[in-house]
Amino acid sequence: MHVVVGMSGGVDSSVTAWLLKQQGYQVTGLFMKNWEDDDDDQYCSSRQDLVDVASVCDVIGIDLEVVNFSAEYKERVFADFLHEYQAGRTPNPDILCNSEIKFRCFLDHAMGLGADRIATGHYARVRRWDNDGRIEYQLLKAEDGTKDQSYFLYRLNQAQLARTLFPLGGLYKRDVRRIATEAGLHVAAKKDSTGICFIGERPFREFLMRYLPVQPGEIRVLDDERVLGEHQGLMYHTIGQRKGLRIGGVKGHQDAAGEHEAWYVAAKDVAANVLYVVQGHDHPALLRDRLTAIELNWIAGRVPHTHWVYTAKPRYRSPDEPCQIDAVDADRAQIVFATPQWAITPGQSVVVYESKVCLGGGIIA
Repeated sequence: MHVVVGMSGGVDSSVTAWLLKQQGYQVTGLFMKNWEDDDDDQYCSSRQDLVDVASVCDVIGIDLEVVNFSAEYKERVFADFLHEYQAGRTPNPDILCNSEIKFRCFLDHAMGLGADRIATGHYARVRRWDNDGRIEYQLLKAEDGTKDQSYFLYRLNQAQLARTLFPLGGLYKRDVRRIATEAGLHVAAKKDSTGICFIGERPFREFLMRYLPVQPGEIRVLDDERVLGEHQGLMYHTIGQRKGLRIGGVKGHQDAAGEHEAWYVAAKDVAANVLYVVQGHDHPALLRDRLTAIELNWIAGRVPHTHWVYTAKPRYRSPDEPCQIDAVDADRAQIVFATPQWAITPGQSVVVYESKVCLGGGIIA
């Protein structure tokens, strides 16, 4: 069986390719270039990553293909990224990149190369499931809960999962680095990439200013409409944000120790260009027990049961929270949590699980 592996130059995708080769697959490595604007070594490491991929492929003994998806990325991912920020929401472009680039453009390209399957270094699992004679492909959480990436893959469908392998789904990160060391892969200790490649480690606000004009407006207290200061654009702020508001010296409520509590972003009025803040981490305005999700994707192709108890993540790093789907149709779902959730953020994704099975999810509206 011919498998094309998406290789980034990191330890995860490198070990993915090595494992598949050891298991007897015909393996081809494929490096995707997805960003060209100001592609320099200061912020985006694609040149060095390609060098690392080539070195790993040489050690493993597999062919390497290089493909440029920069135009597709800009059209399908980056344009949406800017649109969402301009609308006052906080998007997660990594999720869109997975569904539109890694499991659409990459999958199509790999099939054109004669591949039977594609593989990536994601920490997740695929299970072929016989549901009363109907074959389904389920997306499962990884064995390593601290690295599980099923949240970022919830937009995948049956056709994509049927052609995908996740060889790292049953491994822990420490095991992956050990395998890389034993295999003689020089990326064994390479630091994991963080954030979005086209932003890298640069200041986020500085990057966004290049594409979206500064739009100053008032910062007001949600409780009494007092004006505390001025923001430079709603797109630079997200719900629950504490740092970077530049109103730290404004006094207000005190906590039990007599200290003035910090200010947090609680809401945005896009029409009036007003940023609303509240004082104190546990202010009621920062807590919600329900949300509306749109742009739904259910991996099995059918809607989950209403009023059944599931769990959901309203953001990647949040723990699984018990919930029910109160109402759902083709366009939107109402999800109700057992306990109020902190700083639910429009534009982020809510992902629903039944035990270890990722059912799908949608964008928080």
